[in-house]
Amino acid sequence: MIDELELAFDESDKGRHRRSAQRKRNKKKRGGRGKTVFALLMVFALLGGLGGAGWYGFDRIQGYFMTPDYDGGGSGEVVIEVKEGDLIADVANTLVAAGVVKSAKAFIEAAEENSRSQGIQPGFYKVRKQMSGETALGLLLDLKNKITNRITIPEGSTAKRIYKLLSEKTDIPIAEFEAAAKDPLALGVPDWWFKRTDNKKVTPSIEGFLFPDTYEIPPKVTAEAMLKEMVQHFLTVTGDMKFADRVQAEREISPYEALIVASLAQAEAGNKDDLGKVARVAYNRVYGEFACNCLEMDVTVNYWLELTGQETKTSGEMTNSDLINSKSPYDRKLRGLIPTPINNPGKEAMQGAMDPPPGKWLFFVAIDKEGHSAFADNIEEHERNKEKARKAGVIP
Repeated sequence: MIDELELAFDESDKGRHRRSAQRKRNKKKRGGRGKTVFALLMVFALLGGLGGAGWYGFDRIQGYFMTPDYDGGGSGEVVIEVKEGDLIADVANTLVAAGVVKSAKAFIEAAEENSRSQGIQPGFYKVRKQMSGETALGLLLDLKNKITNRITIPEGSTAKRIYKLLSEKTDIPIAEFEAAAKDPLALGVPDWWFKRTDNKKVTPSIEGFLFPDTYEIPPKVTAEAMLKEMVQHFLTVTGDMKFADRVQAEREISPYEALIVASLAQAEAGNKDDLGKVARVAYNRVYGEFACNCLEMDVTVNYWLELTGQETKTSGEMTNSDLINSKSPYDRKLRGLIPTPINNPGKEAMQGAMDPPPGKWLFFVAIDKEGHSAFADNIEEHERNKEKARKAGVIP
């Protein structure tokens, strides 16, 4: 009996709670309608009571209920940039700043209603001023409006070669790139990169820091801005690799010395499979049990020829004065590492210099037409490998 009374009491109490909650909801609904009615009355009052001036008030009140947006397709032309990693809100803010859309919200709302908006690509676009958010979105999704001016810098290109390629693509004189490159620190290369553990003096050079890749060339770019972008890309790639930390800890040399070795591997290896092995040969010759502790690589001769405005040569074309030139800072017989990198190596070449495979190799020679090399610990084994290369028609 007590249980039944308690149950009845509970049900009654629940009913009162439900009715009370319902009254509160109804009150909220009536309150919401009241606010809307009040706002509309305010609009009518402004329109009727203030005449022409009422339109100004209406526009102000309308802004609380509607997204500010332009009508139509706009006019004129303006170039905007969508940067790598930009979110829709970032693009919206860029458009507002350029006078393309009236509000960031107008573009964001248009993007939310179009699933393709996630496919907006980084780059430069031609758009118009004072466009609706929806129309602006449509132009960014149409690749016909994307300004495409790309250049690919091959791995192992020297700085002089890069200036020529950039000049051909941008119509900026080579001299402007050369002038900008005279101060690598101003282009963003940290000064700690130009330190060595072998106590050799370093004269800062841009060689090695212009990372080879495909670049989008901005409209009206300057020589300095283009080189700065390449340097920044180099720093990003080497930072992600932890290149500087690892070569100091594992190779016990400076990052600059490892970069020099990476450039040697990039120039000498005929196949990507051999990049690390060639780097190991360079380390073994300079720091190991090699009679002169010199590099004895023809690629350093060619770099000096290019630097001094001379034609580069194949190994067979090089004279004794080319091969042994004590006046050249890149002489084959120079003890230790050469003064600078001899080109701008790619990521795999730097990986090879950072983490070369173990081996006592001191010599190598290409033995097939795909560029693969045979490596040897001693001169006798090297001569046998050279014979294989002759039979394969790789060397004369």
